[in-house]
Amino acid sequence: MEYQFICYPKCTTCLKAKKWLKENGISYQFRDIKLQNPNQSEMSAFYKMSGLPLKKFFNTSGKLYKELALKDKLPNMSEEEQLQLLASDGMLVKRPILLGNEKILIGFKEADWTSALKK
Repeated sequence: MEYQFICYPKCTTCLKAKKWLKENGISYQFRDIKLQNPNQSEMSAFYKMSGLPLKKFFNTSGKLYKELALKDKLPNMSEEEQLQLLASDGMLVKRPILLGNEKILIGFKEADWTSALKK
């Protein structure tokens, strides 16, 4: 099974996840989120597949998130508007995203990835 690994190459969390994938022999196809940001239909599919609240898809510690004051704006935005916003710039999306085999992992927490991928 090959996964799609969507990340930003300069992100330290993405680098940790990439190292973990290599150490655990998990093959993946790399996708730079800044150059190939998921479009709105992909974001919608990711959101539905994950079962997570949509807010979990936002990079809340990112510069752009703070510049746009999204902490205050998101609660008043529709789901559709939030998905459009996520699709507008990869720097707004929490990363890395690991996608495959009917599962999606958002962000990197080693314990979560271990339990989800090592069966």
